[in-house]
Amino acid sequence: MFLLDKPYISDFLIKTIKKNNFPIIASAEAKDLISDKTLNWVTEEEAIAYFKNSSQPVIYSNSENAIHWVNKNLSFSDLPKKILFFKNKIKFRELIKDIYPRYFYKGIKLLEIEDLDSKSIKFPFIIKPAVGFFSMGVYKVESLAEWKTISKKIISEVEITKSIYPKEVINFNDFIIEEYINGEEYAIDCYFNKKGEPVVLNILHHIFSSGKDVSDRVYSTSKDIIEKYISKIEDFLRILGEKLDLKNFPVHMEVRIDKNEKIIPIEVNPLRFGGWCTTGDLSWHSYGINSYEYFIKEIKPNWDKILESKLGKTFSVIVLDNNSGIKESDIVSFNYEKLLKKFTKPLVLRKVNFMEYPVFGFLFVENNLSNKNELKSILTSNLKEYILTKDII
Repeated sequence: MFLLDKPYISDFLIKTIKKNNFPIIASAEAKDLISDKTLNWVTEEEAIAYFKNSSQPVIYSNSENAIHWVNKNLSFSDLPKKILFFKNKIKFRELIKDIYPRYFYKGIKLLEIEDLDSKSIKFPFIIKPAVGFFSMGVYKVESLAEWKTISKKIISEVEITKSIYPKEVINFNDFIIEEYINGEEYAIDCYFNKKGEPVVLNILHHIFSSGKDVSDRVYSTSKDIIEKYISKIEDFLRILGEKLDLKNFPVHMEVRIDKNEKIIPIEVNPLRFGGWCTTGDLSWHSYGINSYEYFIKEIKPNWDKILESKLGKTFSVIVLDNNSGIKESDIVSFNYEKLLKKFTKPLVLRKVNFMEYPVFGFLFVENNLSNKNELKSILTSNLKEYILTKDII
């Protein structure tokens, strides 16, 4: 069963639902976003009854906006509790502190940020909303002097961004401060089947431009990445799944892997794969894996077969976030055609209303060794060369 909501539903996801006649909950939000009346719509009352009468219900949501619907209508189930453990980063750290007893973290209220006793905290550290999304309000702090500037910046950013997503997705009342984890960052799309066994659908390297970068600009997947880490990640997922008895449960997880190849989770996003239908759709364009079908039908990828033809290839999702420093209200347009010419093999371009969300769109691309510098270039770009502003006209 699918529970769909804003901000975005991809055509690929809708086609998958239609092809398989998967049931989709007829919430007001879903009906507002999807005009196709031939889909297998089920009423909200029917969906609630399904959860009450099924011993192992299956649900996938494209967006954490839908958590509100779950909390409101499925409070009789254990689903809201499981979601909360993952969505609230403080509760998540408490859940796994026996696995990482030396890991430092501290919860703090928004009102306490400017008065924080920084002497009790080791630099560098990461601060972010306890309930967050899309790297909003996330900062790496390396010194006391830097903290004085960043603390004021957080207060300012809260006022600008707090109205973009509902409180279930981003809540700026509470923040978490945690130690900075050295190592490379990876994102994982996976699900736990009806027996509680983890099934990995994709592993992506979250590439940063520098040690200070905390943005979501580039995520890349490849044969080498999958083969190197899948066994270790499956082992970690088994431990995590047992803690909350996860079954029929999809997640998008972000982790750091240090020099000793120890996996340290950053966050686990419940009921979905990558936000804005990104990594879930990218698996199709990369490996021919329909992540939504695989989850609902409990299909496990045959990675040995799938990766046979992927040697030397990299597949990436590029998040065109507005890091230009230019206010959206001063922007007239974004030159997508110019952007596409920068890539040898663009796969999919998705444009976003940048006046509503602080992102111009998403681009899927394929690269190999001969054009890998394309990713380095977009990773460090402020995108100003693609932006037309009012003062230029």
